[in-house]
Amino acid sequence: IRKTHLQLGDQLGLAIMRGDFKEGELLPAEAKLCETLAVSRTSMREAMRGLVAKGILESKSKVGTRVRKAENWNHLDVDVLRWQVAVADSEIYLRKMFQLRYATEPAAASIAAQYSTPEDHTAIGEAFDAMQTAGKDLEKWIEADLRFHKAIYLATHNEFFWSIGQLFNIVLKEMFKITASGAHRPRALAEHRALMEAIFAGTSEAARELSLKMVSN
Repeated sequence: IRKTHLQLGDQLGLAIMRGDFKEGELLPAEAKLCETLAVSRTSMREAMRGLVAKGILESKSKVGTRVRKAENWNHLDVDVLRWQVAVADSEIYLRKMFQLRYATEPAAASIAAQYSTPEDHTAIGEAFDAMQTAGKDLEKWIEADLRFHKAIYLATHNEFFWSIGQLFNIVLKEMFKITASGAHRPRALAEHRALMEAIFAGTSEAARELSLKMVSN
């Protein structure tokens, strides 16, 4: 069971993402919120601290707690991402994720070709093998596909790319459900194999081009 302040943080975070509390709007007074949600002040303060840390809220003495503009939110935070996915228009949100993936994944593949280690190659290879053996099991295919792409981001050995890889690990599941029909799998396997081999060979420009082709398809 999640602690009360974490559950409360989820509740408030989702409410803000839904627009129940608008950008720039002051939240109700702490006592009123505690009464409405039937929680203790300790839990409320812990939940608020979490949302402040994520850039969603700002609290000022004698003023109150206000919702910050969305441009200040930490959109790479796992909870913020999860809340956004839960309430956003799926088509619009996936389009934005695709734009980010198109911009970052070819670069990640190129960097992975330069800096990946034998351990990274093992992780990428095992994920590819799992894709091959998934058969008609959609969930296994998607899980293996996600592992493959996350392993490439990790193989950059660049912690900034790791954050993007974690973000995609959550959101791409929805994208892959749309694109993972059986008819596309032979082509997808061939593309993943070619990308994997380019990374293993250390040919960074080839890895970039193959990744760009894969994302475009």
